[in-house]
Amino acid sequence: MQYDCLIIDDEQLLADSTAEYFNLFGVKTKAVYSAAECRRFLGEHTARLLLLDINLGDGSGFGLCKELREKTEIPILFISARTSDDDKIIALNIGGDDYIQKPYSLGVLLAKVKVVLKRFGKTAESDKYSDGWLTVDFQAKQVFAGGKEARLTALEFKLLSCLMRHENKVLSKQELFEEVWEDKFTGDGTLNVHIRKIREAVERIPGKPEYIVTVWGDGYRFCGGRR
Repeated sequence: MQYDCLIIDDEQLLADSTAEYFNLFGVKTKAVYSAAECRRFLGEHTARLLLLDINLGDGSGFGLCKELREKTEIPILFISARTSDDDKIIALNIGGDDYIQKPYSLGVLLAKVKVVLKRFGKTAESDKYSDGWLTVDFQAKQVFAGGKEARLTALEFKLLSCLMRHENKVLSKQELFEEVWEDKFTGDGTLNVHIRKIREAVERIPGKPEYIVTVWGDGYRFCGGRR
């Protein structure tokens, strides 16, 4: 499953209240309380942004950030009660995108998170889409999933781009035939094969697709990082 925001903070009450507040305003958020829980979570789900505390019960947020930066470019915002300028410098130098002081205003933090999500979660009408797992460069026609390049044929890339351009909208098979193949008589079998190959290239679990979802009886929908 995909989330907009993952909070990693050993202050459980604060983490839970922040997650609850974000969810109320449409930012799909989950809270975990340790580095180990973060690793388990990201092994099963995706998140478009991380809010990461420096002090974790089982390690340092700095160490976790450096570890994650070896695998992903997902935005990481540090949240901490520590006020040292050195901490802020370290946070930014190891790959953090911002440093937010505790205690924070939930409203101000939510606004900042929404700005970051908008900046890093571009749609297919922009030059690039990125949500932490899937990255698509539309000009270069390159696709990366989980940090590895996903090789698609020109037709598969055109089909993926078409679905992304109509993000969250169900496209019928006939619409896909006309827009991608420019042919009203392309068969279902051809479309199904290309959908399967794209899923194998970009989905975390191809058999349980999160991006390219079948809407039975209607067609397909690209759900993006907000599903």
